[in-house]
Amino acid sequence: MDPMAAIRETFFQECEEQLAELEAGLILMENGTAEAETVNAVFRAVHSIKGGAGIFALDALVRFAHVFETALDGVRSGTLAASPVVLNLLLRAADVLADLVRAAREGGTVDESRTAALVVEFNHINNAPQEAKTPPARAWEIIFTPRPELYAKANEAALLLRELRRLGPISVTLDDSNLPDLNTLDPEGAYLTWRILLEADCDAQTVRNVFEFVDDDCDLKITEPNAPEPALVPGSIITGDNGFSFEFFAPIEPEEPEPVAAPKANPVEVMAAKAEAAAAVSATIRVDLDRVDRMIDLVGELVINEAMLSQRVLEAGIARASGVVMALEELEHLTREIQDSVMAIRAQPVRSVFQRMPRLVREVAAQTGKQVRLITEGEGTEVDKTVIERITDPLTHMIRNAIDHGLESPEKRAAAGKPTEGLVRLTALHRSGRIILEVSDDGAGINRGRVREKAIENGLITPDAALSDEEIDNLIFLPGFSTVSTVSDISGRGVGMDVVRQSVAALGGRIAITSRPGQGSTFTLSLPLTLAVLDGMVVAAHGHTLIIPLGAIVETLKPRASDVFPLDNDIKVLALRGGYVPMVDVAKTLGYSDVFIVPEQSVALLVEGEGGIRTVLLVDAIHGQRQVVIKSLEANYRAVPGIAAATVMGDGRVALILDVDAIIKSPRPELSLLEAR
Repeated sequence: MDPMAAIRETFFQECEEQLAELEAGLILMENGTAEAETVNAVFRAVHSIKGGAGIFALDALVRFAHVFETALDGVRSGTLAASPVVLNLLLRAADVLADLVRAAREGGTVDESRTAALVVEFNHINNAPQEAKTPPARAWEIIFTPRPELYAKANEAALLLRELRRLGPISVTLDDSNLPDLNTLDPEGAYLTWRILLEADCDAQTVRNVFEFVDDDCDLKITEPNAPEPALVPGSIITGDNGFSFEFFAPIEPEEPEPVAAPKANPVEVMAAKAEAAAAVSATIRVDLDRVDRMIDLVGELVINEAMLSQRVLEAGIARASGVVMALEELEHLTREIQDSVMAIRAQPVRSVFQRMPRLVREVAAQTGKQVRLITEGEGTEVDKTVIERITDPLTHMIRNAIDHGLESPEKRAAAGKPTEGLVRLTALHRSGRIILEVSDDGAGINRGRVREKAIENGLITPDAALSDEEIDNLIFLPGFSTVSTVSDISGRGVGMDVVRQSVAALGGRIAITSRPGQGSTFTLSLPLTLAVLDGMVVAAHGHTLIIPLGAIVETLKPRASDVFPLDNDIKVLALRGGYVPMVDVAKTLGYSDVFIVPEQSVALLVEGEGGIRTVLLVDAIHGQRQVVIKSLEANYRAVPGIAAATVMGDGRVALILDVDAIIKSPRPELSLLEAR
């Protein structure tokens, strides 16, 4: 791979991280919960994007980031008030900055009129007269140059900067002018200098105490300028009351002239310097996803082979107290720990998805003319990366639906005695080995009369169909269903919630609705934490070993003949807690048998499928519960109706993993909650 292409890709990956931090920080500022460090982090995010863009001569990105950065600098210094108008501008600018980064990465274009309009707004607020900021009691200039011995003793510059920040606000500039090229760079050397401006009402000794343990391993100058920092001229000799003197190099974070010209620095050297500086801050490394996937596949094979080895030892009749069996038990324990650790590598917080939603909410709210506030909870909830990648679209559809269909207009909300600002809440949490995602709103709730009317109009149900409230709510998941009479950019085309249901089903999840007229609706998604392993119940059906996902099983029971009622030759129901649940013979449904199993001679598993539909699956026996490695049947063979995937058992045989939703609907589609009427 071209080295420059790799460096460029690394830059864009860092841009994604910086944009996420920018978005999160601006949301905190908008909510009034941001601390000084949050404002500094927002500034650094834009500043870092601008610096990297300059290396690759991305002039449009550099120019816009510069005016954006200037405004943020005013906010963090206190010369520009973070008013609602300013914050609205910053949020819109973050959207444009993300578009510019995306265009630079993918070779697209951005609406120049939109960018130019924001630049005009920035120039207006940046040049507007502001109240003078009260200068701090004392300001300290610190020049800190580590020696190689400092790093050899496992000290970190980042920790020292963090301690300085405890004394007061700091502004840091990294001087990498002594950094050699890669051919002459000593990995154990020290080439960087930090120039720090500290605002703190303390004496010089207090500042020096921060560096007490590294004083002999660095060059350190601490001075107190006699004049405000903007009046300093490069080359000036500044002497403080404590007797220390230094030559002023340049103002910290100087203003750049317009237009901004791309620096002529060597990209390889600059990125190497950034890597050197980042090493002291972050203890993480970047690894290609393909390598992680390969490692997960190998661990999966290890789990399978460990199970096969245990099966062989069991078949050989070796005593359980023998050393071989004890060693195998230890191997099983270690294998499970390795598997859990490897799966944790792919686990990511849902924060990356949640942080995209505020922008979506602003856009949809602007299109609909509604006032909307988004609240997110559980952003740190972790889930497998493959699930993260595939929940974005369902959540996008659900939030758009909540704003467009759920929330009323400000006028209607005011007439109903509600706040004019609607509330949308996005929540994530772990429950019973799954991730639960909820999208709720405080709108008008589902208009069941309108839903039923449209369903009849579209021929989805008959006019005399007797449906419960839950069944009417689930009608919105039918393909092509929409209650909007006018097609717009947001809705009306009948594409939306059916896509959500299909996406959730493809992930092995379920979706449910609860709605209260006049109070709002809640959509709940239940998804597996990973698509690589599965906790399942091992069952036998007509001589075949099958796996039923444990998350779909509500309970197991032994049917009694007095509780079984036939409807016809192919359909039987089980009386259960005052109701009747349809029974499905798994072996007959999959074609293993031509005769319906005798219910009282079988084992019944009550399962819950999509839309809360409950069905009893009949099998010959249950062999236990275990975690299995999922293998795609479609990728290795072909799609099989009623089968979601496959796995390899300890005896080396392939066991099929049931698609519970498909099995529920397969015997008689009309038994489905929506299709039965």
